[in-house]
Amino acid sequence: MKDILEYFPKELKNKMLMHSLEKLEEVRIRVNKPVILKIGQDELTLKYNVDPEKILQILQNICDNSIYSYQSQICEGYITIIGGHRVGITGNVVIKDGKVTNISYISSLNFRIAKQIIGCSTKALQYILDMKNNNIYNTLIVSPPGRGKTTLLRDIVRNISNGLPEIGFKGINVGVVDERGEIAAMHKGIEQNELGIRTDVLDNIPKSLGLKMLIRSMNPKVIVADEIGKREDIEAIEYGVCSGVKGIFTAHGENIQDIIANPILNRLYNDKIIERILFLDKNRNVVLAFSDTRISA
Repeated sequence: MKDILEYFPKELKNKMLMHSLEKLEEVRIRVNKPVILKIGQDELTLKYNVDPEKILQILQNICDNSIYSYQSQICEGYITIIGGHRVGITGNVVIKDGKVTNISYISSLNFRIAKQIIGCSTKALQYILDMKNNNIYNTLIVSPPGRGKTTLLRDIVRNISNGLPEIGFKGINVGVVDERGEIAAMHKGIEQNELGIRTDVLDNIPKSLGLKMLIRSMNPKVIVADEIGKREDIEAIEYGVCSGVKGIFTAHGENIQDIIANPILNRLYNDKIIERILFLDKNRNVVLAFSDTRISA
């Protein structure tokens, strides 16, 4: 949390420190509007407005005073910073040849706070682990943004990588493609989040490329990626399954109908590549909605 505060003007930082930030999840900053903190399920509005100059200075701080070097991330609409925190960006979008080339006149920044919650995957693991083969079932974790998919995924990786001797599960090799830097939060080649002793990470690479690279180079038993959704992602997952590798992935959605209606994700469902689909409800509880036997639980 201390690292996050250093990006903000001193006055805003001091106002934030007047409140308990232990459960801070988001800091929403909008030009000429009050700063809003999301703390757990509650919102706190601060008596502090950010003008265009201040919001640009915050962006400069995020980019180490070199916005140009972060241009590719800005064009994606977000920047991932140390610790795996994601900063969403809105403003005047510049498009050339059908592609976003810049976002200027920044109007909003949304700091989404990444948290490592050790042990949060206990319930999910009972659905995912294939104890007979000391492996996992191909699993898709689904929820709308903000319910903790990445946090859950991170803890699952840590557990299957380290092993769970209390239940007789031996640790296995895991390959993680961390396209947005939110899972491992790598900094100069070092994981900032704990992913286990048998985990290898490729960061800052498209999932479709990274998954295939890991399979070819690191011989994982399990491949992992966050927020799949492109056709190329599905093709890479299919390549992995055909290579005998299991996988755990996350995707956006509210229910099983969303998966069936999605022309990309539906491919994994219909071809029976995914063996388990877990949903996170509004209270962030894990619900098994689908198993390879097509029986709801």
